[in-house]
Amino acid sequence: MKLLTTFTATTALCAAGSMAGAQDMVDDMTLVSWGGAYQNSQIEAYAKPYMEMNPEVSITWDESSNEAVAKLRAMNEAGNITWDLVDVVAADALRLCDEGLAMEVDHDELLAPAPDGTDASDDFGDLIVSDCFIPQIVYSITFGYRSDMVPEGVDAPDDICDVFDLETYPGKRSLETRPINNMEWALICDGVPKDEVYDVLATEEGQDQALAKLDTIKDDVIWWSAGADTPQLLADGEVFMGSTYNGRLFSAIEEQDQPIEMMWDAQVFDLDGWIIPTGLSDERLARVQDFVRFATDTQRLADQAAYISYGPARESSAPLVGEHAELGIEMAPHMPTAPENSENVFVFNYGFWADYRDDIDAKFQSWLAQ
Repeated sequence: MKLLTTFTATTALCAAGSMAGAQDMVDDMTLVSWGGAYQNSQIEAYAKPYMEMNPEVSITWDESSNEAVAKLRAMNEAGNITWDLVDVVAADALRLCDEGLAMEVDHDELLAPAPDGTDASDDFGDLIVSDCFIPQIVYSITFGYRSDMVPEGVDAPDDICDVFDLETYPGKRSLETRPINNMEWALICDGVPKDEVYDVLATEEGQDQALAKLDTIKDDVIWWSAGADTPQLLADGEVFMGSTYNGRLFSAIEEQDQPIEMMWDAQVFDLDGWIIPTGLSDERLARVQDFVRFATDTQRLADQAAYISYGPARESSAPLVGEHAELGIEMAPHMPTAPENSENVFVFNYGFWADYRDDIDAKFQSWLAQ
């Protein structure tokens, strides 16, 4: 995966202004994100600088990204789109694009080129997984564990299948209340080769096999829906290990000094980025385009990495990643894409989940309720 900043801010804004033409722009925007440390990194890296350069603008944040697909469907049916820009994972972007709820964009026209003039589409490369998707960061879902709860005489967990080993590593686990990642890890730990996981998961038998493996630890699982849940459960000692976003674990370990360690094995790379809802007025769209061009330039995406350990989606941003804004530690080694962290990754299949998400979701939720 590429670790993926710029024209000067003035150049970027001028280019965006040229793109918007003579259209008037609204001064209020509602941006949708995930809350927590990630949303704060967006606020610090590009929302605040944008508002400083555009003092007439105000930004309201809605922390509903985990419900973005359902809520945008409802808004579309009601004919009332209240969101201006939505942060989503790549699989949800594919679904929203397929359903006509996200606007297709010309990445080279909308987004700033790299500082050396490289077109945005080349700078983002393969991370542009949809015509509607504007990549921001590479992150991963991985596990953290309480280092002070490792049983005496036992090595610290370093294999994804240690999650399913309650005998060697007793204690509660925390897993997300959705099938994504859980089903893949379950199949891997039930003997399915990585390169066959999605072929197996596409079948009813494969889905049942994954749920049967999850059944072996179900009674010892605390289910989470918000990214902050696992770090809090770990901090409180309520679970021995749990899955969450790598940036959340970084915050708990480095910023809060919790006795937590990362387990990078079979971390699942994923992408996060913006979609622009369809149905915006010309005035609202002009403001959104202006903001997006600024917020996704080379420097802004590198700046975001000073607040959270997610790799910027532009290749040109990687050399500009420096120290944490407050801790003063180098951030590059904490990225999920760092060589020492990415020796055994599991590559997420966006197309698979765009096609199968609704059906497997229903089956997974039914299993959870049993």
